[in-house]
Amino acid sequence: MKTNAKIDALQLMLTDLRTRHEPIRHKAAFKGCQPEFQTLVTKLIEQLESELLMEKHSLREKINNS
Repeated sequence: MKTNAKIDALQLMLTDLRTRHEPIRHKAAFKGCQPEFQTLVTKLIEQLESELLMEKHSLREKINNS
């Protein structure tokens, strides 16, 4: 499938968020906000996945209409 820079960026961001970032998580846990931090990460992943799907759909439509 043909890709574009936005799709690549979204996929990289999702991969990065799904990887455990111990220094960031440690800081959140130290401040007592680990559950809130994880909730935000989950929401961000869901938002990015949705945007990625929309971007792929848009790209497919452009290819099919060419």
